Amino acid sequence: MSGRDFAGRVALVTGASRGIGRAVALALASRGAAVAVNYRSHKDEALEAVAEIERSGGRAVAIGADVADVSAARDLVEQTREQLGGLHILVNNAGITRDGLLHDMDPAVWWEVIRVNLGGAFNCTHAAAGHLMAQGDGAIVNVSSIMGEKGLTGQSNYSTSKGALNAFTLACAVEMARFGVRVNAVLGGVIPTDLIGELLQRDGGRGRTHVPMRRYGDVRQVAEAVAFLASPAADYVTGELLRVDGGLAVQLSNGRLVSR
Repeated sequence: MSGRDFAGRVALVTGASRGIGRAVALALASRGAAVAVNYRSHKDEALEAVAEIERSGGRAVAIGADVADVSAARDLVEQTREQLGGLHILVNNAGITRDGLLHDMDPAVWWEVIRVNLGGAFNCTHAAAGHLMAQGDGAIVNVSSIMGEKGLTGQSNYSTSKGALNAFTLACAVEMARFGVRVNAVLGGVIPTDLIGELLQRDGGRGRTHVPMRRYGDVRQVAEAVAFLASPAADYVTGELLRVDGGLAVQLSNGRLVSR
């Protein structure tokens, strides 16, 4: 990809104040996109991301919205179009974890994860779809996880939300292809962020031995994959679930783990 792949294009990245979302926003901006940095509760960090983009000569705005709310998601899309002059790329990244064993999980906790991780992606896609299809040009990238294909103790809600997000990606890709809109997903492996910081702290780094590449991933690696799928370089790619996991999903499929 060239350094100006997204010149003249507008991207909306949800959950972009920190972690993977922030890295995606910076990656798209560095390639010329004007970026709407969405946040729910971390306004200061979203504004810092905007400032970083602007210092590099880019254009960005911070827009607060809870994407799990239908009306808020609709307003988010409209504000992006109004403030930045259009919309071409939607990255559904906002997500949460609320780990716990199924037998004693509060049903409200189960549905909270589904509402944000899956519902947020639906709400934003639904809000943006008409505009993208009408202009005959658009790319949607959903940030998913290999846990949508696998299972991990204590993550029945998270795995379910990401598995459904993968299926949603495929269905949307088929529906929207004839309108010039591509829909793909990036499935991250173990990517250290605030989202899983507590889990990794308890693990003490031992989990790296389970990854064939013997190291955890980085938010920038996920961001590069998102940027590729949103770029002209991938203009014949749709309905793809791209793993960025150092081979972890393949290893889990083999039914064994790497020893030290």
